Amino acid sequence: MTLKKIITPSLMALALAAGLSACAPSENTNETAALIETAQTGPELGTFGVALANIDETVKPGDNFFKYVNGNWINNTAIPADRSSYGSFGILRDRSQEQVRAIIEDTSKGDNAPGSVEQKIGDLYAAFMDTDAIEAAGIEPIKADLATIAALSSHLEIAAIMGDPSLNLRSPVGGFVSVDAKDTENYIFYLTQSGLGMPNRSYYLDEDEKSAQLRTEYLKYMTVMLTETGADNAAARAQAVLDFETQFAVSHWTPVKRRNRDLTYNKMTKAELIAFAPGFDWHAMLEASGLGDQTNFVVRETDALQGLAKTFGETDLDVIKDYLVISYVGRNSAILPSAIDQASFNFYSKALRGTEVQRERWKRGVGQVSGALGEAVGQVYVSRHFKQNAKDQMDALVENLRDAFKDGIDNLEWMGDTTKTEAQYKLAKFYPKIGYPKNWNDYSALKVDRDDLFGSVKSSNLWAWNDMISDLGQEIDREAFGMTPQTVNAYYNSTLNEIVFPAAILQAPFFDPHADAAVNYGGIGAVIGHEMGHGFDDQGSKSDGNGEQRDWWSEDDKAAFKERTAALVAQYSEFEPLEGLFVNGALSLGENIGDLTGVTMAYAAYKNSLGGEEAPIIDGFTGDQRFFLAYAQIWQRKFRDEAMRTQVKNGPHSPGEYRANGIVRNFDAWYEAFDVQPGDAMYLAPEDRVKIW
Repeated sequence: MTLKKIITPSLMALALAAGLSACAPSENTNETAALIETAQTGPELGTFGVALANIDETVKPGDNFFKYVNGNWINNTAIPADRSSYGSFGILRDRSQEQVRAIIEDTSKGDNAPGSVEQKIGDLYAAFMDTDAIEAAGIEPIKADLATIAALSSHLEIAAIMGDPSLNLRSPVGGFVSVDAKDTENYIFYLTQSGLGMPNRSYYLDEDEKSAQLRTEYLKYMTVMLTETGADNAAARAQAVLDFETQFAVSHWTPVKRRNRDLTYNKMTKAELIAFAPGFDWHAMLEASGLGDQTNFVVRETDALQGLAKTFGETDLDVIKDYLVISYVGRNSAILPSAIDQASFNFYSKALRGTEVQRERWKRGVGQVSGALGEAVGQVYVSRHFKQNAKDQMDALVENLRDAFKDGIDNLEWMGDTTKTEAQYKLAKFYPKIGYPKNWNDYSALKVDRDDLFGSVKSSNLWAWNDMISDLGQEIDREAFGMTPQTVNAYYNSTLNEIVFPAAILQAPFFDPHADAAVNYGGIGAVIGHEMGHGFDDQGSKSDGNGEQRDWWSEDDKAAFKERTAALVAQYSEFEPLEGLFVNGALSLGENIGDLTGVTMAYAAYKNSLGGEEAPIIDGFTGDQRFFLAYAQIWQRKFRDEAMRTQVKNGPHSPGEYRANGIVRNFDAWYEAFDVQPGDAMYLAPEDRVKIW
């Protein structure tokens, strides 16, 4: 069963910058290190917090504002060889990664007591870094599990082993624990479509040349996974597995359909589930995963699970066992010999995203430890790198944005009073969480053995699973974080009506306690507003102030809202990042509403902060100009073509260029700030500019 404690798109707004890898640069290491070193106050960010050297004066702001603000950086920066994309988030993640590395290495020094967090951090990292031992062991560490898979003799036994959380096998169904969207005082287990080794159904079913090439590369990858475990006739068996997954893909819902929360909440008893989707032994899997005592579940993609169960029940056992072997070996490729590890990189990083070289081992080791013991590392990260004054300023910024949003709702000309009252209640109930959780995870049950990397990883899988399902039947933990403090990101959670900002994102260029107010409002202010905006986007707006999924809109207001959001869909669907590849305006709608709302509220809060006074001119830029410069700066990012295709086909986030340009062109104050006129490429007539909140 593909079951993980995750941030799920059904319940949380997808992370602010999804799909970025946390890797350090290669050929421009010194340049990046200098920027990181001086990011708080240094000259690279100018005297007010914007990197003026990045501005390309050959580009008119009204023709391409993103390239005007970031053009010199784009022209002078190569994407590091170990990246598929690179930009402001990547630079901050470099910094966080270096800081976490120092924490791990410091923690590893000396004699740590057996069973202590320090021992677990140090030994897991050391074991991961010992590639000589990994090569010498070969596939010996997984032979017992492979033998168990080979001995499976029925679909029931296969369903049961798919439920073993320590093995982390691929399965037609995935799941997670979260707050029940229609009973927000209780947790429930959500069941969702799964089972694919490629990102989504389109990779299996699209008939364009690029998709066909990727299927060929995927087949090569699966063939290596089988060959390295001693399978004969591996290529033909890999083809059978690809055919099996393709049948799964036929049943899968599209990413756009999966966004619709009206369709993805379907509560069933266990008996109803078993009767609803025959062909898969639900009882066996649920028992094996520790969920046998649960009486109710929420099914997300109804007929998809029916189709997946039917395909599973009709497929030959040997094909499914090969499928399990491929997923088991592939998911553990980083701790297996280099031939397996390289094959995994060749497909998932190189073919899918265009990454040229594998990340250095230490970077991957940092990721391994942060994944397994993230909050243990996070406690040290907070003590070293997160200052109370940053938290205090963030608390104040959040309240300033909330006040601006309140005024914005009051002044909406398209919304009636009854709906406004509900919206104001929801806004007032927003719960901001800044920096780090109040209560930290207990890792005492997680076992790490320096001489047993595989056993340690399995223990980590089991610990994460048991930690998640232990929430079932308990009171709602309103203080928990869905991200570690060292994560450069943020999110909104609709069922708790909360906005969450881990410590690591509270750095320049997003937030700098010493920067000009216009820059902080254009940077972190827009991020705060973005997350608030998710509470009022096309899906988040389906929950009320208590997190309950219900319709609190009048029919007229709902129609007016849909008219405005449809215009935003149309605008973004015209953006063409690569020839023939257009942004999916429907898939990216929630994030685009978040961006538009974020800038709207951050700008209003900034103007309120001036107390009626004019902002000073700094380095020749007005306050309004600095606000918009800061906003475009945070979306600084370059993509390899393969990564761009993956982002557009799978991700709900528009590429950075359109997160900047697509928003400011709808904003009257931007036109005034940069004297944008009819005839400029980005110009929209006033009646065509979208205003929602």
